[in-house]
Amino acid sequence: MSAPPPQAESAAATERPEPATLEAFLGSVERRAFRFAELGLRNRDDALDAVQDAMVRMLGYRDRPAGEWTPLFWTVLRSRIIDVQRRRKFRLSWLGDATAADGSDIDWADTGPDPSRSHDSREAWQQLSAALGRLPARQREAFTLRVLEEFDVETTARIMGCSAGSVKTHLFRAREALQTQLEEFR
Repeated sequence: MSAPPPQAESAAATERPEPATLEAFLGSVERRAFRFAELGLRNRDDALDAVQDAMVRMLGYRDRPAGEWTPLFWTVLRSRIIDVQRRRKFRLSWLGDATAADGSDIDWADTGPDPSRSHDSREAWQQLSAALGRLPARQREAFTLRVLEEFDVETTARIMGCSAGSVKTHLFRAREALQTQLEEFR
């Protein structure tokens, strides 16, 4: 009997086992989905709403094979985040000029304390989050899905609705920008 190639072992180690029920699947992605939504929306309440809406929509896909749940859920969540961003932009345009008296853009981010990030690396997370927030949306999505969520290139491409080459390009640019932005944090 020969040993499996090292690539096969590492691929098997990074794959998450598929939950038996949709409820178990949703429970397993809950925190990561919230983190992804919060980075995209920069508002805790909007992120909670987006994740909840995505989970409710997934109930309609309960009969799909478990292997399809992961890319389907992340695609639904991403679409929901984009919908909230568009609605927010439309709403803000009716409020008038969204600039401060000094001409800078108003920061609509929730600046309240966040007890979920009270762990030892709170400062590191805040630096990374701020740096991710300065990235273009596609680069932020590619980085979050590939690096933080550890999806492979093909799954990330399916979630983002683009080619694998585009995912690689967005990820490369995101890493370059983050490395520049976080240089002082090293």
